[in-house]
Amino acid sequence: MHSAPLTIGIEEEYQLIDPTTGGLAAVVQQLLHDDSIRQIGDQVKPEFLQSQIEIGSAICRNVQEARMELVRLRREVNKVAERHGYAIMAASTHPFAKWEEQEANPGERYDDLKEYMQEVARQMLIFGMHVHVGFGTTTRQLDLLIDIQNQLRYFLPHLLTFSTSSPFWHGHPTGLKSYRSIIFENLPRTGTAPIFSSFSEYEHLIDIFGQVGTLGKGREDGKADYTKIWWDCRPHEDFGTLEIRICDICTTVDEAVCIAALVQALVAKLIKLRNQNQSWRIYPNELIAENKWRAVRYGLDGKLIDYGKNESVPVRFLAKELLEFVDDVVDDLGSREEVNYVHTILEKGTSSDRQLELYRHCKADGASDQEALRAVVEHLREETMRGV
Repeated sequence: MHSAPLTIGIEEEYQLIDPTTGGLAAVVQQLLHDDSIRQIGDQVKPEFLQSQIEIGSAICRNVQEARMELVRLRREVNKVAERHGYAIMAASTHPFAKWEEQEANPGERYDDLKEYMQEVARQMLIFGMHVHVGFGTTTRQLDLLIDIQNQLRYFLPHLLTFSTSSPFWHGHPTGLKSYRSIIFENLPRTGTAPIFSSFSEYEHLIDIFGQVGTLGKGREDGKADYTKIWWDCRPHEDFGTLEIRICDICTTVDEAVCIAALVQALVAKLIKLRNQNQSWRIYPNELIAENKWRAVRYGLDGKLIDYGKNESVPVRFLAKELLEFVDDVVDDLGSREEVNYVHTILEKGTSSDRQLELYRHCKADGASDQEALRAVVEHLREETMRGV
């Protein structure tokens, strides 16, 4: 019977904040040379901009281990940042920072990105969260991964609605709950993944891109650099994982763990259906893209299209249907409590909802735009470290 280990890995990209101004601080190289960061090893690394730092959890057997990893890494990285006079913050855009003022990190990969993408790369002042679910690296396991990826595409907009944290851009509300998604899709090879019949068909596409130079210079092992494919979910062949990339970074640990638990539960449910000779219907990218736009624009307050019924349904109702869909696998995974945190997200809103509520409240009390945005930064810093 086909199966997968369903291990979990989480990557988070944090903003580095100057507490005196609330703005971004280009200090990642300074922090990476701190002895405490070196002790964490390759779990902490730079990203494209000097004002961001990325963490990657160890391979976790369950969501409880994933929580411990996120708590530990947020705590340790923030501790180092504070020792140098800075702090970390988890949100997918900064309320008022401008991309024109940011500095990119040195390094061949980032230099290639700047050269190839030009202005598009320089605008990437965004921060994401990636959830990996383990499948393994045998041919059978990778074919299973592709089958599940094809089906999981349908649920990605739903996951985005639960994670939105980027309502601001360049000092003003955008009217969108996930402006990060708009900026990110300026890059090529983003959006919903194509439908593949097998892992070998996916590999064939990567080989073509590699041969024609689309993916840059390639890797040291001579293979094409498939990590320059930035779909909302993609195979990560080296790790043997399915990597879900659509989400904004969650501001609180509780939200991040909930998203990871939901991803794992959805994968487990789809595998269970497959083992019963059933599957979720595979929909064209155009239909999924429409739901993604609705998630980007309205978040929890919108409606997504139920393509089984061809009806627009409120996200809050679909969320409860989603919980019912995975209900028969969460106890085996030991993640019922974490998955049920969706109810709390529905009640209290996502990070975007809370940021906008605070901003409007400050403005109603007579605060200037800058004062209101500074208050949002302070709120985000506090929530980032809550429970950590």
